[in-house]
Amino acid sequence: MHNIKALGAITLSLALAACDMAPKYVRPQLAVPAASPQGPAYGVDNGAAIVPADTAWRDFFTDARLARVIETALANNRDLRIALANVEQARAQYRVQRADLLPGVSAGGTATYQDSPFSLAGSGRTDLYQAQVGISAWEVDLFGRVRNLSKAAQEQYFASVETRNAAQTALIAETANAWLTMAADQERLRIARDLEQAFGKTLELNRARFAKGIASELEVRQAQTSYDAARSTIAETTTLVAQDQNALNLLAGTTVPATDLPEGFPTASATIENLPADIASDVLLRRPDIASAEHQLASANANIGAARAAFFPNISLTAAFGSLSLGLSNLFGSGSSFWSVAPTTSLPIFDFGKNKGNLAYAKATYDAMLATYEKSVQTGFREVADALARRGTMGEQLEAQTSQRDAARVAYTLSEARFRAGVDGFLTTLDSQRALSNAEQSLLTTRLTRASNMVELYRAMGGGLK
Repeated sequence: MHNIKALGAITLSLALAACDMAPKYVRPQLAVPAASPQGPAYGVDNGAAIVPADTAWRDFFTDARLARVIETALANNRDLRIALANVEQARAQYRVQRADLLPGVSAGGTATYQDSPFSLAGSGRTDLYQAQVGISAWEVDLFGRVRNLSKAAQEQYFASVETRNAAQTALIAETANAWLTMAADQERLRIARDLEQAFGKTLELNRARFAKGIASELEVRQAQTSYDAARSTIAETTTLVAQDQNALNLLAGTTVPATDLPEGFPTASATIENLPADIASDVLLRRPDIASAEHQLASANANIGAARAAFFPNISLTAAFGSLSLGLSNLFGSGSSFWSVAPTTSLPIFDFGKNKGNLAYAKATYDAMLATYEKSVQTGFREVADALARRGTMGEQLEAQTSQRDAARVAYTLSEARFRAGVDGFLTTLDSQRALSNAEQSLLTTRLTRASNMVELYRAMGGGLK
């Protein structure tokens, strides 16, 4: 018994002190510039901006209805549930792999009944009872193969956690954009209805003028064209609103209450607006998709160590301690104990390139994961740069289009008054109507783009996890 304990202690010490064949992992340098781009398209940092990665999404989204929809989506979205299940799968696989680091101990018992004419005992009947506790073929990890496989499984688990986090940030952004899109379409529907009403009045006026011989049929047909276009826009936008609601329900994983749906585009911003105008590139490391890619890279690095260890001897240990007796009543009696230890070792000599192929595969996988990581960093850098460029000019564009809409509205009012007074022909009024319609739609599109840009900038800078 003391020999077994001594052998087990020595073996376990050797395993714990085993060498590591994996290359030392060093985080690759960021394959992007140290700071975000500068130029006319980018704004100037005012020094009072929030840090998106440190700002909870409940604080970033200031519209209470939108915040409730996002909370519903986080609780019910099926894609997020799939991502969470993948995390549990990876955790379970890591536990399975980690268990190989320590010897598995099992207990068993057997009873053998035999009747042989050649028995040395007086009778041919032999009853043999055995009970034992032992270790079966435990690999003594002298060269770190099992530890590196465990490390690889652990990094895969960490990667799955970050992938789930990335799914959360993407879901928050998608839900916010879907809500804002529905709000814009609701506003577009309101504008179309207002235009239909205005164009309808103009059409009736032209019909009355035509009946009195003041206006021509051409003017009636032109007015009819604008009125019908507004009606068509109402029908099309009504469909878009319904589809927007369906998309929002899918993201939320349930039917969104009517009280949380937008009735029009919010006059106040739905998000915090003081986001940074530039960032240092190392901020990208806080993005969950980039963190996931780095864990995948570390996993591939550990697999190289496991592949290298396959070139060295494999040592395993089987040991047992128990009791053996010809009678069940004497199974645990004095003098019935036994023990056995069976260490084995094997060394590959001719494997026809199998281990070399596995090592080459592990190295190629690492190279692929390295390129994937670098591309994730570059993609994240571009997303931030694009969002910053869009934000840098959005204020000026919004101001210009607001002025254009206001001017078009005044021009339409004046042209209609001049038409009613008989100063100008209907063609001038028709052009003013179309110009006002286009200006209203362009301004609404810009407002939606600005709101979506805030959401994208928040996500691209690592926001949405808290």
